[in-house]
Amino acid sequence: MTPTIYILNGPNLNTLGLREPEIYGSATLADVQTRCEAVGSEAGFEIVFRQSNHEGELVEWIHQARDAAAAIVINAGAYTHTSLAIHDALRFFGKPVVEVHISNIHSREEIRHKSLIAPIAAGIIVGLGPIGYELAITALKARLR
Repeated sequence: MTPTIYILNGPNLNTLGLREPEIYGSATLADVQTRCEAVGSEAGFEIVFRQSNHEGELVEWIHQARDAAAAIVINAGAYTHTSLAIHDALRFFGKPVVEVHISNIHSREEIRHKSLIAPIAAGIIVGLGPIGYELAITALKARLR
């Protein structure tokens, strides 16, 4: 049975490639998904890739992942800094979580410096652009084997 990794993306990530390209680059979310699926396949994972602008939908997907996934890669966007609900759902998930941010949240506005996901994440990748997702999959391959 092929292990599954859920890759969950929060608000505004559907605008990648258009929104603030000087911060987020020119890759679209579809580009990120294509690369994640390729890297995941090479690593022996099935990838479930999703994006929502709605906090409750992200929480529902995390709950689904509890029975369906071996790990979660999450870029919760702005919810990283505000959502206790996502924090609690990830804690309930109980398996490895890797937090990813395309930009370096620590070099941006002070409100972005605190992550509510970080205390339960197995690892955090920030500021490396979209390749951070690929690095998260590679790290999970080592962690899960």
